[in-house]
Formats: sequence, C-alpha cells, structure tokens
Amino acid sequence: MEIVAFGVQADERPLLEQAFAGRHQVRALDVFLNRDTAPIAHGYEIVSSSVNADLSADVLQTLAAGGTKMIAQRSTGFNNIDLEAAADLGMSVGRVSRYSPYAVAEFAWALALAVDRHLVRAANRTRNFDFRLDGLMGRDLHGRTAGVLGTGKIGEAFTRIAHGFGMNLLGWDLAANPRCAELGMVYVTKERLFAEADLISLHLPLVAATRHLVDAAALAAMKDDAILINSSRGGLIDTAALVGTLKAGRLTGVGLDVYEEEAGLFFFDKSLDVVDDDTLARLMTFGNVLVTSHQAYFTKEAVGQIIDATVTNVEDYLTGRSNENTLVIRGQLPAAAR
Repeated sequence: MEIVAFGVQADERPLLEQAFAGRHQVRALDVFLNRDTAPIAHGYEIVSSSVNADLSADVLQTLAAGGTKMIAQRSTGFNNIDLEAAADLGMSVGRVSRYSPYAVAEFAWALALAVDRHLVRAANRTRNFDFRLDGLMGRDLHGRTAGVLGTGKIGEAFTRIAHGFGMNLLGWDLAANPRCAELGMVYVTKERLFAEADLISLHLPLVAATRHLVDAAALAAMKDDAILINSSRGGLIDTAALVGTLKAGRLTGVGLDVYEEEAGLFFFDKSLDVVDDDTLARLMTFGNVLVTSHQAYFTKEAVGQIIDATVTNVEDYLTGRSNENTLVIRGQLPAAAR
C-alpha cells in the first residue's frame, strides 16, 4: 500500500518513513492538505493529514472522487474534519487520541516563564550587548495561584509542575481529576478561576461549547497582572477581545502557541510576505506577548508516539478493525464521535 502524507515537517519525515518501512510506502509532502492540494492524493487509498489540514466537505469529496477511503490524521484535534461528510462518503477517519502530555505541558511552562521573566526581551538586548535590567523585573510564581482549565492528561502534567513551584491550584473541568485533587487542586467555577488565578493555562479541546471560552467577559474578570497561556487550540480565545485587553494595558503577559486563524500561516515561512491578518499583526506588536507556531507537541517522543498511533490506525483500517482513535469506520460514526 502506498500512502500520501501531507504537512510533513522536515524533522518528522525520517521518523514517519522509518515507522512505515517494511509495511507500506509513504510519499511525504511538506504541503498542507486543502482545496488546492487535494488533487495530489488522486489514486491514494490512504491519506495522512496534519493538524492544520482543511478536511471540509468539498475537500473530502475531492479525495473520495480520487479513490481515497481512509484519512489518518496525525493529531489529537479533529475539529478541522467534517466527520458527517466523511461518513456520507463511506470513508474511515482516525486520529491520535493521546501522546506525551509532558511535551505540551512543559512547553506551556516554557511560555509562562518566558513572559513572566521577559526572556525574549532580555535575549534581544544582550545580543546587542545591552545588559541593563530596566523593564525586566518578573515575579516569583511560588505562592501564587495557577488556574488550569482542562485537567486531563496534559492539564494534569501542567498541574504537577505548578505544584512543584509551590503554587496554589484552581481547576475547572466537566469532571474532577482525582490525581489533581490529591495535589491540592480545588475545582471551582470558571468565573472564580478567571477572577482569582495569577497564571491561567488552557488545556481543553475545541468544540462548540469551548469556542471563545476566554471572551471579553472572561478577560475583564482576570486580574490586571495575570498571565494567560494557550498551548491547546487557538479558538479557545477571542483574539480580538484579547487585543482590546492588551491595548488597555492589562495582563502581565500572554503566551500563545496557537491562534484561531493559524491555518495558512503557522508552519509556513511568511517572512517575505505581507501578512493581511490585522488581528495577528496587532497582537505581535505587544512586548508582553510571545507567539510560537504550534510547536508545543513537537518533541521526538511525542512525534514518535503520534506516528506509531498513525501506523496502528492504518493497519487496523486495512484489517477492518477499529480502535480508540477511530472517528469514522467505513462510513459509520461511532457513538463517541457523534
């Protein structure tokens, strides 16, 4: 079987090819799957996509017309896939339900510490042999309050690090994680969390109920000197409202590894282009905002686990089996995916 994989990063390619070696041939492409590139998959039964692929109904129709029967997405999130359209087309769809939670949790903390201690500004200064400390004063996180929205495996890993810093812990989720509670986390309403936390980190999936969870009202409720971190999904934050908050001089710092309109921007070199996203352009002008390009997951361990799960998804599809990663199986939506 020959598989075409879209959106393959340079560091990911050898791991992907090695994982499928002796099983199937992989055509690894650095272009992302969308309306323009979908015709490339003509003749491939199995297509592997990345997190920012466009798998809307019309793209799926193009793929199906070319003979594609299975989508193996190399990410946990699947809000970019029209599952009902895939089911109507008789396709199978798989994702990666889990990988190293430490990769994302540790990166979230890297963002938090970087904005708290002004590391980017400091590094830029010292490169120019400017060794002043003006404007670089941070604050101890020990004894302050961390608010964690979403306490699954990644949120739990983030919480464990916060506990190690000696922080007070507030959590919000549909169900309490007993391992977080054992660390002293108190589960509260999201309104109380927004109002009391000094550091807020988001670890939630993007679904209808969580889109713009951090909206103008939530931002208004936060402390003026709070730190906001998002290493989950860009759509959790109303970016326009965030820009307004920052313009008002509020929030000590913001660390974003994701952005709600990142498709077509993140993972690309846009350094020579005119970026017409005015909201992102304005966001990048704030000295207390650090934006990275959806790299929190990008460790050797996590990517290896993602690829291993993708191999399993492909093998299970070929043998007619489903697993915990299955979103659609041969045109049928499992109850959990509905």
